[in-house]
Amino acid sequence: MINLEKDDLRAVIHEASLAPSVHNVQPSRWQHKDGSIELLGDRSRSVPVADPTWRDWRLSHGAALEGLEIALARRGLGLRLELLPEPEAAMAAAALQPIARATLTSGRARSVDEPVAERVSWRGAFRPIDAQTEASLDLLMAANDSLHLIREQTEIESAAALADRAGLHFLRDAEHRRELLQWLRLSRRHPDYARDGLNAEAMGLGAIEAWDAGLVLGPLFSALDAIGVAGALTSESSKTRSAAAVALLHRPIGEDAFVSGRHFYRAWLAIERAGLKGSSMSVLADWPFARELLHRRHRLGGERHIVGVFRLGRPDGTPSVVRARLPVDELIV
Repeated sequence: MINLEKDDLRAVIHEASLAPSVHNVQPSRWQHKDGSIELLGDRSRSVPVADPTWRDWRLSHGAALEGLEIALARRGLGLRLELLPEPEAAMAAAALQPIARATLTSGRARSVDEPVAERVSWRGAFRPIDAQTEASLDLLMAANDSLHLIREQTEIESAAALADRAGLHFLRDAEHRRELLQWLRLSRRHPDYARDGLNAEAMGLGAIEAWDAGLVLGPLFSALDAIGVAGALTSESSKTRSAAAVALLHRPIGEDAFVSGRHFYRAWLAIERAGLKGSSMSVLADWPFARELLHRRHRLGGERHIVGVFRLGRPDGTPSVVRARLPVDELIV
């Protein structure tokens, strides 16, 4: 039986916490006992309006488990994974729900050379495509057969327009918008600015831009939409059009979202290894109309479906490596 010392446990959980999660809600909790680490899901950290089937919640846990395996590999350890069954109805309302159990094993099962610390979401514009960027895209395609890269400029522009349409579709739902605002940290005075959610720095917003965003997404949205300008004010198409590629992450139909989440994190790390930066375009994966349109347009096959979309390229600026994360001691139960 392999057990981790307290400091080693805190270190691996900290590294696992660097994995992406939906709206950066960080729902994963960990319990270490008897040679295993159990992954638990905090149901209070979810976005039930945006994620009514809990798909993104399970994707987030899969990404966290992938991060745990990487962290263990750095210490010469591996894991044997067991997905835990869904709780019975009587237990479904419990605050923490069992997701998976990782039994610790000797000998790492994967490479430790993963750019976990460097991976950040780049929400700004990208540099013009050059030979180095093209070589990086070729490398990325060769490294991950679950990624389909859209590289033609006209198709990137089409995806940009579709993403704006998808974003506006969700923002027109008042409950969705209210839930989003609950996880936005648009002012440094917000008590959770450095703890969780989507803060202004992570979204590449200056103080004035963040203040404007709070108004546009909050009290002014309905009036702005009524006069036809909300779409222009919330558009990200210029940033997407500047991308070197839009990547579609596709996985087998019927695959557990937890497993898909592991591949989601692997794909993002592959983007980093190729020397690129990416940003998740979740609206394209979450809106069935957009997801199915992209699937047909890019001929992904009847046995696959899109579980994630990224825009990527070489950043036109310097990405911030500051992350909003909960203290590690709050993640260990």
